[in-house]
Amino acid sequence: MSSTTKKTLAILLATITLLAAAPSALPSADEKHISVYSPVAIYTLPVLDRAGREYVGLLELLEPLGRVRTQSEGRRWRLRYNAVDAEFVAGSTRARIRGRDFDFIAPFLLENSRGLVPLSSLSGFLPRFLGSPVNFRESARRLFVGDVGIQISFQLDPSTPPRLALNFSAPVNPTISTEPGKLRMVFKRDPVVSPGSQSISFDNQIITHATYSENNGDAEIDLAGNEPLLASFSNNRRTIMISTVMGSAVPQTPATPNVVGPGPQNPTQTPPPSAPGANIPPGNANNNANNNNNVHRVLAIVDPAHGGEERGAALTDKLAEKDVTLGFARLLRHELEMRGFAVALLRDADTTSTLDQRAAAANVARAGIYISLHAVAQGSGARVYTALLPVEGTSKGIFHPWNAAQAPSLPVSRIVSAAIVTEMQQREFPAQGSSASLRPLNNVFMPAVAVELAPGANGIADLTSANYQQRAASAIANAIASVRDRLGVQQ
Repeated sequence: MSSTTKKTLAILLATITLLAAAPSALPSADEKHISVYSPVAIYTLPVLDRAGREYVGLLELLEPLGRVRTQSEGRRWRLRYNAVDAEFVAGSTRARIRGRDFDFIAPFLLENSRGLVPLSSLSGFLPRFLGSPVNFRESARRLFVGDVGIQISFQLDPSTPPRLALNFSAPVNPTISTEPGKLRMVFKRDPVVSPGSQSISFDNQIITHATYSENNGDAEIDLAGNEPLLASFSNNRRTIMISTVMGSAVPQTPATPNVVGPGPQNPTQTPPPSAPGANIPPGNANNNANNNNNVHRVLAIVDPAHGGEERGAALTDKLAEKDVTLGFARLLRHELEMRGFAVALLRDADTTSTLDQRAAAANVARAGIYISLHAVAQGSGARVYTALLPVEGTSKGIFHPWNAAQAPSLPVSRIVSAAIVTEMQQREFPAQGSSASLRPLNNVFMPAVAVELAPGANGIADLTSANYQQRAASAIANAIASVRDRLGVQQ
């Protein structure tokens, strides 16, 4: 095997490993990280230990939220976020933001032109950049920008067998695992906040109590019981129903739990669903046999075009297409996850993959929809493409020529494209659909579209505007959700 082939296989295996961690690639459990929750992006960043204190990169912290430019001159480091200018000096605890001095708790650090700020100062200086309230839970490393917290309430039906409904104010997507006497839900990308008490007890001998905790950027809810517990989703993933292995009765009027410790004694009640859903997340796949109304959960592959050595189009002298597509992809991931999709990015950093590697990774993951993202400096709004297939000869049974693998799914791809164009136009977002010979669309065998983002009324500046990208991402996610029942791997 040649060295080139070995390298190609290594890259492909790394990509497939990323997809196996759907809905998105996450830091390892041993790595310190901070989770950031905002209306435009939800993301995690590594935390660095320096001189006994925790630091984070300021450019990386602000980049998903708006336009950022930096300049390094000796020990001085300047940053411009949208219209806010700031200046920092390596080794100094004083910075100048919006023309006013700000004192850090620990010195600002400059490493290879990368500015690092202490975590302990985030609550103080971030509002000066963002212009909105910031709530930083330093011990848990969870940063909330604005009012984005997801509230939770508990409702117990004490009949035999009992059922417990966890109602959330927005859709959630936890990782769920079970062990004897416990069911654990870990919220890695959902801004779930404390129900008011760290411990909630239920007057029930089977489902006994729940505990809430936060650590290393994650929130966790642990449920204890004297019988094995199962979880199922309903109400568009706003409700998680907890039952025993033998429990299948429809919940009646729920009882209010007893709350232990400080906090509200009567959590807000919402009506229970008429029957539990059965969309079991990956951590609970073995529970499918206990639910009769299984709902297929679609895996969406979002592919930010270009990356690494492949810069894509030069949108300006300094702005490369690869940078726009990555930020756009992160916003689309969030919008799709909010609508109940599992989502994986084919790259979540400035890395290089060939077109064949991207297609192969999507095919191996057996995704329900593939979305390639591009950007262009000309025109306005967006263009949505489906594959224009070459003539490749006759298929042999279930096998299709590589450059015509899209053929069985092309009718559904066109439905998805039309839905995106319609949704964007309804939002007064100029859009048009067409077909193009645009790889790797023709190499993937699930429904596939490419969306090319063009400037809006503000010109090129819109391409790096989080608000503009979010408008487009929301429209795309709404459109894909509207045709969810048509998605899935075509045989």
